[in-house]
Amino acid sequence: MSYKIAVVGATGNVGHEMLNILHERGFPVSEVVALASHRSVGREVSFGDNDLKVQDLDKYDFKGTDIVLSSPGGKVSAQFAPIAAEAGAVVIDNTSHFRMDEDVPLVVPEVNPEDLAWHTKRNIIANPNCSTIQMVVALKPLHDVAKIKRVVVSTYQSVSGAGKSAMDELFNQSRHFFMHDKVQHEAFPKQIAFNVIPQIDTFMDDGATKEEWKMKVETNKILDKSIQVCASCVRCPIFIGHAEMINVEFEEAITPKQAMKLWRDAQGVSVIDLESDMEYVTPAEIAGEDDVFISRVRKDDSVEHGLNFWCVADNLRKGAALNTVQIAEVLVKDYLK
Repeated sequence: MSYKIAVVGATGNVGHEMLNILHERGFPVSEVVALASHRSVGREVSFGDNDLKVQDLDKYDFKGTDIVLSSPGGKVSAQFAPIAAEAGAVVIDNTSHFRMDEDVPLVVPEVNPEDLAWHTKRNIIANPNCSTIQMVVALKPLHDVAKIKRVVVSTYQSVSGAGKSAMDELFNQSRHFFMHDKVQHEAFPKQIAFNVIPQIDTFMDDGATKEEWKMKVETNKILDKSIQVCASCVRCPIFIGHAEMINVEFEEAITPKQAMKLWRDAQGVSVIDLESDMEYVTPAEIAGEDDVFISRVRKDDSVEHGLNFWCVADNLRKGAALNTVQIAEVLVKDYLK
């Protein structure tokens, strides 16, 4: 069986990756439609060896569309996802708008695919935040064996998580810096080139940023509501790839050796041993890769049952487009017959 797929936000970074991954993984499509705002109508985007002309989202009729992969921004999703769902399509939305809706499953296929069973409540499925996705993929095998009490995570996130304009800003600031020109900033609150910014998204009343709040509440919804999460999120001057230093406190003892065996047996995880030639992995080495990469695994002696590890993933792939397509794969395998 094959399916008619619409990709909303097809001209953006994540939209491009969705189209690439659909083709790479041989998703059973009968037709693929590229949708974006009226400004992009007529532009061409690639789907394998074919070029798709972008159609106007405002004028598109979703009747007959089976699955919508959506990454156009929260306000646009808020408007069009319910329209597509009402027309009979299942919407897999990559924005933050629906994530905490109690009638919308928030899914990472390696972690909680069973939650897709109640997607019919609204015909909308939410894709989690990029930094949350890679963390819960790493935490799930450990939590199944030694229950997690608390997670303290510091993230080092690439500019691609903020879109194409953010990537352009890093490039232009770097060029101006070397030319001794004045460095301007618009996409970020401060200079990003040769700098780090301890703010991702807006500040909340308690002093945390929205990104830090997302990591907490999304982990609770996806993995376990009893896990305490303390997140600190930092934007770094790299183009692709998010890194996280994760400290976990467990209810039971677990050794680094045990953890590494669990990860090696887990789906979607690659482990880099300190004794290997690589020693550890960095964002520059995993761009374009699908797995979540774990290295620098060590015991934390400051608590009774503690573990520290370094976690890296391509935020445009596993942190966004790939996870969306994987949700669609589970959907057609188990629910759309």
